[in-house]
Amino acid sequence: MQFALNEDQIAVRDMARDFAAEKIAPFALKWDEEKHFPVDVMREAASLGIGGIYIKDDVGGSALTRFDAALIFEALALGCPTVSSFISIHNMASWMIDAYGSNEQRHKWLPKLCTMELLASYCLTEPGAGSDAAALRTRAVREGDHYVLNGQKQFISGAGSTDLLVSMVRTGDNGPGGISTIVIDSKTPGVSFGANERKMGWNAQPTRAVIFENARVPVANRLGDEGIGFKIAMAGLDGGRLNIAACSLGGAQSALDKTLSYMKERKAFGKRLDEFQALQFRVADMATELEAARTFLWRAAAALDRKDSDASMLCAMAKRFGTDVGFAVANQALQLHGGYGYLAEYGIEKIVRDLRVHQILEGTNEIMRLIVSRKLIEGAR
Repeated sequence: MQFALNEDQIAVRDMARDFAAEKIAPFALKWDEEKHFPVDVMREAASLGIGGIYIKDDVGGSALTRFDAALIFEALALGCPTVSSFISIHNMASWMIDAYGSNEQRHKWLPKLCTMELLASYCLTEPGAGSDAAALRTRAVREGDHYVLNGQKQFISGAGSTDLLVSMVRTGDNGPGGISTIVIDSKTPGVSFGANERKMGWNAQPTRAVIFENARVPVANRLGDEGIGFKIAMAGLDGGRLNIAACSLGGAQSALDKTLSYMKERKAFGKRLDEFQALQFRVADMATELEAARTFLWRAAAALDRKDSDASMLCAMAKRFGTDVGFAVANQALQLHGGYGYLAEYGIEKIVRDLRVHQILEGTNEIMRLIVSRKLIEGAR
């Protein structure tokens, strides 16, 4: 395990940080207010290799590590956690095709996914199956060389604006063993979308329900064998959890940076805010918590790169800790801004709104505790 970045990692991080500062941060508040999905900017990011960070290079990917991805997503989130998070989801769905698809499937979809000419959504959650994902009910019935799909997915990031829906569907009996993963063209007849949800945050990416009504999808679009879809979904989420923790840290770091600048300028009781020891202690604690979460994230990412036996547990730990810390630091940053932190123009309240959902998606933080506790109890037997 390393505690210092090498030259290549610093270059990757700085590249993403510079892009975020120039192309994302100046427009983040406007995108949030207008609910604008900045596809053109994300395609610019893809030209730097960010559309397929850990996709193999034979299909146009950057072939980087999960550790590199954590650096990139934290850096992008300095500009906007919402945009960084969508790019993370796109990478996760694309990786599932890269890792579990046939050579034909990989070369069919991944070159355009890596350039983000095509955008991908990850479709697992349903109205009645959130944390209990193995209870999903969307049914795919085989008819010859097609599956006929009926059901609904809920809270799908990018839905209605993305091109491919990497979807977990039930092809067999109840339980995780009856689930398969199918890549669905969003323009398939029988596929429709709900209204763009009105959300607390994440306004720069659409969130809709995906509805399947007798949608016919080729069997050739299935990733791997029937019945391994739940395994594919969970494997995708290991990396997704690292990425969303990284996005939380980037957003929180931005909030802390804004707070330190504000404290230099704002005066109360005849002194600058940064001259009050109580407030000095508070920002010291905020920075310490962020550094602890970042170090933990790096450890979990390195474990996933090595395919360590405890990698899934560490990913769950890092996600729980990183997203809790990220939200808490952003919330403290708002408090230190006083009433100004509650105003949209300062950008702090947007970060708080955006980071709150990170404690829910990619598995709620309660489910992260369940994953960790199960692993610990199994190991004690």
